[in-house]
Amino acid sequence: MKKILLPVALVTLSLAAFKVSSPALSHPVDHPSSLADPNTTTEVPQDNKLVIYQVFTRLFGNKVAMNKAYGTPAENGVGKFNDLNDTALKAIKAMGITHVWYTGVLEHATMTDYSKLGIPADDADVVKGRAGSPYAVKDYYDVAPDLAVNVKNRAEEFQALVRRTHTNGMKVIIDFIPNHVARTYKSDAKPAEVVDLGAKDDKTKAFAPNNNFYYLPGKAFVKPSGYNPLGPGKAPLEDGKFAENPAKATGNDVFSEAPKMDDWFETIKLNYGVDYLNQRRTYFEPVPDTWRKMRDILVYWAKKDVDGFRCDMAEMVPVEFWAYVIPEVKKVKPDIVFIAEIYNPKEYRNYITKGKFDFLYDKVGLYDGLRRLMRGEGSTDDITRVWREESAGFGSNMLRFLENHDEQRIASKDFAGDPLTAVPAMTVAATLGSGPVMLYYGQHVGEPGAGAEGFSGNDGRTTIFDYWGVPEHQKWMNGGRFDGGRLSAPQKQLHSFYSRLLTLASTSEAIRRGRFYELQDANNLDKRYEQKFIYSYLRYTDKQKLLIVVNFSKDRTMTPAIQIPSDVMTKIGLNPTQFYAFTDILNNTPTVSNLALTLPPMSAFVFEIKSK
Repeated sequence: MKKILLPVALVTLSLAAFKVSSPALSHPVDHPSSLADPNTTTEVPQDNKLVIYQVFTRLFGNKVAMNKAYGTPAENGVGKFNDLNDTALKAIKAMGITHVWYTGVLEHATMTDYSKLGIPADDADVVKGRAGSPYAVKDYYDVAPDLAVNVKNRAEEFQALVRRTHTNGMKVIIDFIPNHVARTYKSDAKPAEVVDLGAKDDKTKAFAPNNNFYYLPGKAFVKPSGYNPLGPGKAPLEDGKFAENPAKATGNDVFSEAPKMDDWFETIKLNYGVDYLNQRRTYFEPVPDTWRKMRDILVYWAKKDVDGFRCDMAEMVPVEFWAYVIPEVKKVKPDIVFIAEIYNPKEYRNYITKGKFDFLYDKVGLYDGLRRLMRGEGSTDDITRVWREESAGFGSNMLRFLENHDEQRIASKDFAGDPLTAVPAMTVAATLGSGPVMLYYGQHVGEPGAGAEGFSGNDGRTTIFDYWGVPEHQKWMNGGRFDGGRLSAPQKQLHSFYSRLLTLASTSEAIRRGRFYELQDANNLDKRYEQKFIYSYLRYTDKQKLLIVVNFSKDRTMTPAIQIPSDVMTKIGLNPTQFYAFTDILNNTPTVSNLALTLPPMSAFVFEIKSK
């Protein structure tokens, strides 16, 4: 990692008297200052500022640095629930975190053999990676044995983690994977009264409203040709004897007995009453059996004191199911949170209003736009488009992020190559709206996700399929001290930036529940204000007014004189004739009385506006 120069050491501002700009000089005449003003939103912000830290549980606490491709847990190590002890949780909380998403908690198919401990072994023919995908759930009522010190005590070890998280002032989110399960799904931990998925299916029918799975009668499953769980040139574990007859439809809507290598062939699709092979006819009344079974699973975990669910590929499940199940679960725990992984902006409103989701992924909108900016390929117009069009009216329901387990690491050569590019982008992600923001473990120390870990290739992502140590994260972990003792000076600066930003996001009234006003149009006559790279906006309540300014350029220092029109001053509750002081509460720079700024490359500022 190259040396990082954060803006706290580089900002310089003029101390000349602050002057309010005239609306005629900064605002096009067709942009009236009213509720119809295209520079602001009409939605009423909610206090929805969850600050989420995503932990990939199997890797997070692993201290082993072997990192052998396709390595076993004995060779490469494996993180445990118990690694997330009070020391670790206090360090996470200190970054301003309010919620921890423990990824990969539910028991999933794996090549690691736990049969001597009473857990049936999985067939390597239908497992991806030696550790297996956490999204190929083997038992919805159990937790992954990999994550327990004492495998037979794994449920209590998870419950102890939930209690520790709560004791340390944070809430718990886990995955709910509703669309598909492992091909070897069979619950041995379900409550006695629960009938297992598929146990009463009529397998002679391709589709029946109360079947839990889809079948291909008369056809046996055929694993993808040439699949070797241990990779090219390695001794195969598969024996070609995995039996599934009749074959079931594969998780990514493949209705063939022979899915391809790039399909989700290790999973089978659940039936929510949609007949995909007959014009997608729906059978939602009476309530399908799968709906009831999935409701019971969610209620089971809600009663285990889980505070929220990140719902995998939620839009592959009919919205009518969510409209049914979310209110049912909230009868048991009213404040439980549902987050949808969803990628179709045309369905956003549907999944919020009809489906009752609290929050949706803002991936194809803000994430993709910020990614282009970080790579030097986009412009700030992408940000404007997101709040005006793609998430218009429900920005407070959008979860913003720059990394997660599906996406490439910022510091990887496949993404931006330089973790400093996250400074302006993460500032926007964290402060643009009142909805949640998420940080992926290792992101705050510039983890690059380097190396071919096994089933996961050298693609700029940290593996979810393999046993692995995460090198830069391990430096922050520092043998379990979680004090960053092995980080370089630039890494410590980066970690400090994330901590300051997320603490601000979790505590600032204006960021948590304030309204929004964009200042791009107000500054479009200033040639020094290069809108391709500079983005500025206000977040405000009656009690707090903030001005956020960022520079996305990787190599150019910008020197704009930010204008706040007098009509906008009035709109947000400031007196246009009064003098104000501007304090950068993100970087703790000296208070100034003028907005003639020097913006270093890849910098961000959050100014609090107060009377002098």
